Amino acid sequence: MHPSFNRRSFIKSATALTGGFFAPNLLFGQNAPAGLNVAAIGCNGKGRSDISEIAPGNRIAFLCDVDRDRAKKMMTAFPEARFFSDYREMFDEVADKIDVVTVSTPDHMHYPIAVEAIRRGKPVMVQKPLSNNLWETRALAKYAKEKGVLTVMGNQGATTQGTRLLREWIEAGLIGEVKEVYYWTNRPIWPQGTGITLPSAAVPDTLNWDVWQGTCATERPYSPEIHPFKWRGFWDYGCGALGDIGCHCLNSSFWALDLKGDFVVEASKVSEFDNTFAPKRSTLTYQFPAKNGRAPVRILWQDGVADPNTDKDFVRPPGLPADVKLSAEFGQVFVGTEGIIFFNDAYCNTAPIVFPESLRQKAKTIPQVYPRVKGGPTQELCRAVRGEGPKPISNFEDHAGPLTEMVLAGNLAVRLGKKIDWDSANLDARGLAEVKALLKRQYRSGWEPILS
Repeated sequence: MHPSFNRRSFIKSATALTGGFFAPNLLFGQNAPAGLNVAAIGCNGKGRSDISEIAPGNRIAFLCDVDRDRAKKMMTAFPEARFFSDYREMFDEVADKIDVVTVSTPDHMHYPIAVEAIRRGKPVMVQKPLSNNLWETRALAKYAKEKGVLTVMGNQGATTQGTRLLREWIEAGLIGEVKEVYYWTNRPIWPQGTGITLPSAAVPDTLNWDVWQGTCATERPYSPEIHPFKWRGFWDYGCGALGDIGCHCLNSSFWALDLKGDFVVEASKVSEFDNTFAPKRSTLTYQFPAKNGRAPVRILWQDGVADPNTDKDFVRPPGLPADVKLSAEFGQVFVGTEGIIFFNDAYCNTAPIVFPESLRQKAKTIPQVYPRVKGGPTQELCRAVRGEGPKPISNFEDHAGPLTEMVLAGNLAVRLGKKIDWDSANLDARGLAEVKALLKRQYRSGWEPILS
C-alpha cells in the first residue's frame, strides 16, 4: 500500500487562494493568470469535459492520468501543467500547491482518490456516481462532513436552469400533484450482458495498469475490452446503465420532489446478466411515500431502450400527444393531476415543455425562486472556495450521497431480483439479509479503506 492512501495522520494544508479572478470567456486551453490551482485526475472522456468546465478563471496546475497516451490532448492544451501517472505521488509531492481537485476516473476509483483529497483538506469535485457501491458512498459523504471540506458531484443537472424551472413550476402547482415520473435512456452504449469475452493483450507502455485496477479485488490481465471506456458495464469497475446515467437523470425528481429517505424499488424486464456484467436492459419501479405534504410518487426507469418511438416494450408516459417524438438517448416526464412537464434530455438542459398547451401561459407567470448557477458544478465549487457563493447544491452529504444511494439501491434490485425496501438510516434493505454482501466491495490487498 502506498503510504498516502492509508496514512492515519491527517495532513492539514492551508488552501492558498491566489485571487478571485473569474473570466467566463477564457478560451479552453488557456490558463488563467490568476485563480485556483487545479489538480485534474482523469484527463480523457469526462475528464476532458470537466477540465474544460473548470479552466475558465483558474489555473490547470497538475494533470494526472494512469494512461499518458490518453492524457496527451490535455497535456498539449495546458503545457505548463505538471503531469503525474499516480494520484498518490501527486498528493505526496505537490499537495501544498493544490487548491481544488477534480476526479474523473472510472467509478471504482472515485472513493480512494476523494478520500485522499479530503484528508488533505482539498475541495473536490467527483464525477457521478459518487462511488459504485453503497458503503463507500455513505462513508465518503460522512467523511467530507466530518472534515468540513467543500465538495460537489459532477451531475450537471444540479446546476441547470431547467431543473430550477421544474421545481418552481411543481411547487407553484402548475401541473397539480405529481404522482409519477418516467425516465428512459438508450444506455448502455458499451458492452453489457452475457457472452462477452475479454481477450488479454500486452499492457501499453503508457498505461499504469496496476493503479488503474486500484481497489478492485479481482485482478485481471489488461484487455482493451476493459480500458478505455468499456469498464462501465462491469460491476467491479462501473455500475451499468443505471449507475452511469442515473445520477444525471434522477437528480431532477430527487431535488424537485425531495425524495431523500426511504423508498421501495423493484426491477422487471431485466435481460440476462452475470456476476461480471450488468444487463443490457432493465426496468425499475421506485415507490416513495408521501412526505411534507407531497403525495406518494412512483418513478418508472427504463434503460436499454434503443428507440422509444418504435420499441414495443417501451412504456410511453401518459399525457404526451401522440405526435411528440421522444429522444432516442434519454428523456423524462413528470405526470401531475393537471398536466405534465416534459424534458427530451437527461440534464434538464433543454427548455421544459408543458402539456396541455393551455398551461403554458400560466408557466410564464410563475416567479423565479431558486438562484441560477453559472458554469456547472466545478465553477459552483470554485466560487464557494473563493467565498463568492454558497456550498454547491450537489455536495456529498446533503445531495450527492443520498442521490447516489437511491441509484445504487436500484442495482441491488436488479442483481438480487427482489424488491428492495430501502432503510436509509441504516444503509440496509429491510428483511433481506443477502443484500449485505453487495453493500461493500472486497478490496485488493494494500488498497483497504482507512479514514483518519
